[in-house]
Amino acid sequence: MQVYVLIYNPGTDNEGIHSLKLQGEDTILMFEDRDDALRFADYLEAQDFPVPTVEAIDPEEIRQFCEEHGFHYQLVPAGTLLLPPEQNVERTDWQPTPADDGLDEIRRRLERLL
Repeated sequence: MQVYVLIYNPGTDNEGIHSLKLQGEDTILMFEDRDDALRFADYLEAQDFPVPTVEAIDPEEIRQFCEEHGFHYQLVPAGTLLLPPEQNVERTDWQPTPADDGLDEIRRRLERLL
């Protein structure tokens, strides 16, 4: 069985996983259903939060990550309509990567060829 988590800047040195404060604890959500995770990511985007990528992962891997880094985890059952909290944190441990992903540099190189 796999679960789905929300990842920011996947595959980069600036990768981060979405967590929220539940009862004062940093908690990573593990969605049973991919569509529920995508819907939650859409709600985050509607709140002007950086858009995460939904990734499938083994739940045991998340449990180990949480134990090593002091997070809690919560399984979100399939079909659960979960909404993000009204308030986001002011500062994250990671920063969003530029949206162009290096496209400006590639564009400059191509323009020099003309």
